[in-house]
Amino acid sequence: MIDYMIVGLAGIVGALLRYYLGLFVSGWWNGPFPLATLLTNMLGCFALGWLNAYLPRWRNIPSYVAAGLGTGLIGSFTTFSTFSVETVELLRMSHWGTALVYVFLSMCGGVLMALCGFRLGRDGLRVKNEAAE
Repeated sequence: MIDYMIVGLAGIVGALLRYYLGLFVSGWWNGPFPLATLLTNMLGCFALGWLNAYLPRWRNIPSYVAAGLGTGLIGSFTTFSTFSVETVELLRMSHWGTALVYVFLSMCGGVLMALCGFRLGRDGLRVKNEAAE
């Protein structure tokens, strides 16, 4: 039962973070390009990549903590559905080029950010420990 509560509470936090990031970006970005969603998803891809590489190092971490962070927090922070609807809206408004760039950046950028996060989670401490020796 605690698994569900942790995932749900972390989901609330992730959704609020996404909402506040959207408000922040909309305060200075007026263009038709959905920058807030792109930034949100790129941050989420990086964070999930990092978590998936870094958390296994902690052998005693409870599974509900990992689920809360990955599924709850990051899962509710990122948003594939908003990305999809915004792409359809761009196409509906005949912003074909913008839609194509958005899809390309979201897909390729998301994979690249997840890879960067994974590498940092996997190798980040190794570099720090080698420098200390």
